[in-house]
Amino acid sequence: MRRVSCARVLPLALLLVTLAAVPADAGAGGAGAGAGVSAGAGAGVVGTVDAVRGEAARAVRAHETARARVDRLRAADALPTKIKSAERRRKKIRADLWDMLWAAGRASGDPVAVNKSGRGGKCAFQSWSKKKSKAKTSPKVKAPKAPKAPKAPKAPKAKPDKAAAEKKARDTARSWTAPTRDYWLSAGYAASGARWAHRHTGQDFAVSTGTPVYAVGPGTVRATTCGDGFGNQVVVRHPDGYFTQYAHLSRIDVRAGKRVKAGQRLGLSGATGNVTGPHLHFEVRITPYLGSSVPPLPWLRRKDVRVVR
Repeated sequence: MRRVSCARVLPLALLLVTLAAVPADAGAGGAGAGAGVSAGAGAGVVGTVDAVRGEAARAVRAHETARARVDRLRAADALPTKIKSAERRRKKIRADLWDMLWAAGRASGDPVAVNKSGRGGKCAFQSWSKKKSKAKTSPKVKAPKAPKAPKAPKAPKAKPDKAAAEKKARDTARSWTAPTRDYWLSAGYAASGARWAHRHTGQDFAVSTGTPVYAVGPGTVRATTCGDGFGNQVVVRHPDGYFTQYAHLSRIDVRAGKRVKAGQRLGLSGATGNVTGPHLHFEVRITPYLGSSVPPLPWLRRKDVRVVR
């Protein structure tokens, strides 16, 4: 991964100082988010933070525009050279955004940037050390063996249908799902109000504590962290390069580096972090880091997932 210069890290660090207040999102009804900059902060600091946040927001918009262009070119069966050129531009925007938010996350102590495994924060992982106790049983008495029946002739093996197998593999890879069940939607993406320092960065699914939370699609667990405004959280990277975040969990059932399937349980919902009630905070991001989120429900609709309102 490319690194940014030290001259750029300082103003970027200020970005996450303010963005760190954003995770204080709503529960079923919402939670109070602190101010992004303290009352004693100078106008110069406020201006720098706003400028860097604006830079990240512009990069997110530019990336989504570039991604839509790549999709259109592919749908139109454009020349491979045109598709590759558009894809290179998209990846360049994403790489620059990644560097920006990684540097800011390291400087501000964002756990996704500094402690991906969550072990440093003593997160609420499912216990893997429990051993099943073996109950004592009476000695087994062997019954006399029955005479073997004559073997039936084997039926000829059918040739595998390669096309059917490939279709099944594609269907499995494309299967996506909602992140939880029996929910109602509370705070939506980009919602504003006194509950957040700035706009809401994800979609809240109001559920009771202990409700299973699932991976929306296949991917690899990028991070499992705790200790900040998001509480216990899991971040998953998907094959299309996007990341999904599942926050405020009461328990985490996976570890960083684990491959997961669509619908596989990641943990249980809860009310950890800055909340006023139990719920699942769900985000879709261009990078693993805060500041790169995109509207999650349209993204899910592109995966043929219809979230009930």
